[in-house]
Amino acid sequence: MAEKEVKNPDETIEDTVDTVVDETMETETEQETTEHPVPEDAAGTSDSKEAEAAGDAKEGKGIFKKKEKKDKRDEQIAELNDKVLRQMAEFENFRKRTEKEKAQMFEIGAKSIVEKLLPVIDNFERGLATVSEEEKNGAFAQGIEKIYKQLITELADAGVTPIEAVGQEFNPDFHNAVMHIEDENFGENIVAEEFQKGYMYKDSVVRHSMVKVAN
Repeated sequence: MAEKEVKNPDETIEDTVDTVVDETMETETEQETTEHPVPEDAAGTSDSKEAEAAGDAKEGKGIFKKKEKKDKRDEQIAELNDKVLRQMAEFENFRKRTEKEKAQMFEIGAKSIVEKLLPVIDNFERGLATVSEEEKNGAFAQGIEKIYKQLITELADAGVTPIEAVGQEFNPDFHNAVMHIEDENFGENIVAEEFQKGYMYKDSVVRHSMVKVAN
C-alpha cells in the first residue's frame, strides 16, 4: 500500500495565503480599471506629443540651417562687394595714371616740336633785324614780317611764350648768364642784354634766355 506524502502544515498555510493575496490583487486591479478607465486616445495623445516634439526639434534644426546659409550668403556678398570696390579703385587709379602719362608724353612731344621751331624764329628775327629803314616799307620785308608775326601768334595760342629778360632780375630758372658787366645804369644782378631769346611751353622752360648780367 502506497504511502501518502504528508505535507508540512506550515507550507500549506503559506501557499494558501499567497493564493489569497494574488486573487485579492487581481480583484483590486480589475476594480481600478473599471472605476478609472484609460481614455482610448491616451496612447494616441502621447504619441502625438512625441511626434510634435520631434517636429519642433526638426523645425529648429531647419531654422538653424537656414540662418547658417543666410550668414554664408551675406558673407559671400560682402566679399564680392569688397572685390568690386577694390577693382573700381584700381581702375580709377589706372585711368588717372594713364591720363597723366598721356599728358606728359604730349607735353614732351610738344616741347620737342617747339625746340625745332625756335631756330626758325631766330632766323626770322635775325633777317628782320638786317632790313634797312628804306627796305622795311617794301612788299618783301612786310610779307616776311607778317609771316613771323603769324608764327608767333600761333605758338602763343599753343602755349609757347617768350621769357622776359631785359630789365628783369637774373633768375637761373629762366636765364643763362654768359657775361657779367659793371654798369651804374643797372641795378645789382639785373639782366642788361639778351643775346638769345628764351621760350616756355606752358609752365616748363623750353629754352633759357642767353643774357648779360650787370653788376
